[in-house]
Amino acid sequence: MSQTIHPFLSEIAEEVKRGGISRRDFFKYAVICGLSVSAAGKLIGLTGPEIAVAASSIDWKGLELESPFEIKNLLIQKAEEACAKSGCSILNAGRGNPNFLNTEVRKSFALLTLFAAELAQQGSTVKDLGYRQGKSGMAAALQEFLKKHHGDPGEAFLEQAISYALSKVAMDADEIIFQLVDGIQADFYPDPPRIFPVTEQIVRKYLDRVVFSGAPPQGDFHLFATEGATAAMIYIFNSLKENMILNPGDKVAIVTPIFSPYLELPVLKDYGLETVYIRGSEEMDWQVPDSEVAKLKDPRIKALYMVNPTNPTSVSLNADTVKRMAKTIRIHNPDMVIISDTVYASFVDEFNTFGKELPENILGVYSYSKYFGVTGWRLGVVMVHEDCVINRLIKKLPKAKQAQLDLRYRLISTKPGDIPFHERLEMDSRQVALAHTGGISGPQQVAMCLFSLYELTDDDYVYKKSIMDILKKRWTALYTALAMPEPQGKNLTRYYALIDLKKLAAKMYGPAFSEQLTASHSLEFLFKLAENHHTVCLPGEGFAGPNWSLRVALANIDEKNCRDVGLAIVAVMKEYKQSMPA
Repeated sequence: MSQTIHPFLSEIAEEVKRGGISRRDFFKYAVICGLSVSAAGKLIGLTGPEIAVAASSIDWKGLELESPFEIKNLLIQKAEEACAKSGCSILNAGRGNPNFLNTEVRKSFALLTLFAAELAQQGSTVKDLGYRQGKSGMAAALQEFLKKHHGDPGEAFLEQAISYALSKVAMDADEIIFQLVDGIQADFYPDPPRIFPVTEQIVRKYLDRVVFSGAPPQGDFHLFATEGATAAMIYIFNSLKENMILNPGDKVAIVTPIFSPYLELPVLKDYGLETVYIRGSEEMDWQVPDSEVAKLKDPRIKALYMVNPTNPTSVSLNADTVKRMAKTIRIHNPDMVIISDTVYASFVDEFNTFGKELPENILGVYSYSKYFGVTGWRLGVVMVHEDCVINRLIKKLPKAKQAQLDLRYRLISTKPGDIPFHERLEMDSRQVALAHTGGISGPQQVAMCLFSLYELTDDDYVYKKSIMDILKKRWTALYTALAMPEPQGKNLTRYYALIDLKKLAAKMYGPAFSEQLTASHSLEFLFKLAENHHTVCLPGEGFAGPNWSLRVALANIDEKNCRDVGLAIVAVMKEYKQSMPA
């Protein structure tokens, strides 16, 4: 049976013949588009023996696992080509970073930077050169500075933020201001490298509000400041490997659908882990059914990880789901490590975390990127409970393995066996030998403090309500254009929308058309969106979602664009209907 070849592949094949694109990249695109090895080889003029060589030398299984973000680049290229002919603009609904950002904190950050620079210049007779200042009297100096700059951009919030910090942080006033000023001047390596004490206290209060809804579990969480959530994930997996908690061949469970790189991470050769998908049910509004929860009983599963609330479904696990999963883990797999990326927790009215149910098992990850519009600042944090189960697991390792770990960490301590996991995380992030230069920069940590204080001083959640209202309008615009029921609920972020194209096809033209449509390759739909309507979305299947689905990122496009995406999806569906035999 002959395969349908997308015109884009024919164009790429000609480029391969001219030497502009490598054979490997061509075969990658062929796999993405569902083309067989034989058909792809013939398209670029290979003989039978040459095709056999290609088939044996290329990692075809690996190519099938290519990220949907690779596909996005192809789609953007096709949309750009279409717009070059018509003069239109690309509608890119594939990007996850928001087009909104917090401005007040940025103004206050600039003002605090000015204070730090002027303070350093005191007593200096050299142009443009200042000196590190002592902490005595620094709080009073800042108050005088703020009086001098009364009414300047950022002054009112900075004064409010400092007042909150001085009243809520268990430190001397001069020490608090010194750490903030010293951090923003950044003339020294961050010390301690894991996180500044003032940053840890302020961010912990922020997380108590955002992640734990004002009711954190007993015991403190130690924090490690990282370059966003993605760096946090890498550091966690690396340290779990180094400390022999996760070993090649171990199983890890992943709640799906999920951010696609997290599907790819555990199967890298660096870790060699076996994945078990814990699949959310679309019929249950993406909650996890008992049949999937039961998979967590397997003692060979050493870790569970997730994005909660989810990307791409925009749903937070409800209280029932979290309790059912936690109960199963508590009874059948009490040493399981739970890794939870909670970057979207700020966007829901109701958030439920495993950190309340199983605080000792959780490695919580949070990023400021989406809520405050700071994806480029790289502001993230890892939460590790003071009674973390990993500390006990390390102590249970055979003596020989503990001796290996002692050898690794003795560069840092004369008692390496006593180093807790939250400190090992930071050390491992710099391969131990450079642990003294670990952590994120001082200015980044000060920014984290100010963003945290902004939320902590917003008693009426004005900022949060404003953002949620923006996303709600975009959400409504998309679903109205699709003529589909608009999902509702307090556990929705509305940051993304995962559209089930099979269901939309059945709604528009009936189940027979839906079955006929889905007999073809699902990526064809996305190419038509890009080529005919200059619109870029990502395939839901790449997030371990339904095969015939696509993800629309609402945070990066305005209300009109959301409506236009919906109309474009409907238009492509009509094009399919018109092209199919009656």
